[in-house]
Amino acid sequence: MIEIHNLSKSFGNLKAVENLSLQVEDGSLLSFLGPNGAGKTTTIKMITGLMIPDSGRIILNGIDISKDPLAAKQITGYIPDAPNLYEKMTGREFLQLIGHLYRMKTGLIRSQIDFYVEKLQLMPWVNQRIEEYSRGMKQRIVFASALLHDPEILIIDEPMVGLDPNTIRTTKLLLREKASEGLTIFLSTHDLHTAGELSDRIIIIDRGRVVKAGSLSDLRQGHGSQSLEELYFDLIERAE
Repeated sequence: MIEIHNLSKSFGNLKAVENLSLQVEDGSLLSFLGPNGAGKTTTIKMITGLMIPDSGRIILNGIDISKDPLAAKQITGYIPDAPNLYEKMTGREFLQLIGHLYRMKTGLIRSQIDFYVEKLQLMPWVNQRIEEYSRGMKQRIVFASALLHDPEILIIDEPMVGLDPNTIRTTKLLLREKASEGLTIFLSTHDLHTAGELSDRIIIIDRGRVVKAGSLSDLRQGHGSQSLEELYFDLIERAE
């Protein structure tokens, strides 16, 4: 479970996130939506420990990230909006490195790599240097690296940008499968179609504050049977 209580972060006079509270239940997928500058990436950086909040608490499966950041990171997988990879390594070498950073046993690293190579259709590229990969193949390696240590929570920032249809389909199937296995997923995206298709719950924010939260049916209350795209723009316009 992800619990965020009264989270705030400012940069000078700019309030990027203001008194944000939310909860993501175990085994559910939450989509975190909002326009550019709404505070999505700032929130993600605080959840992953890459940025310190001005105030508020972040609790990941009972672990307060401010009190025990290493333990919180040990149970978390993170997929950033751009693949950050050592491009002179092969895909396999990079995944081995990630496994050792998480202090996984050698045999488990090997079996997990084999599993995700097959699951994400990484053969035969896994033994080639990452600098030779397409954008889609790099993203598949990032997904494998984030899931390699079998995290309890997965944080994702814009996973579908620049991906081919086959990689998008593979990614969607993997996310739903992992959620059904109990993985808690926090997904920030501009892809409203993907959010509507995958989400158990949706939170829309603007200017650092929650505009609307709930399931797609909850969001539709009082708005008829609008699509998520129509709802999104309607709610953002009302908030502004």
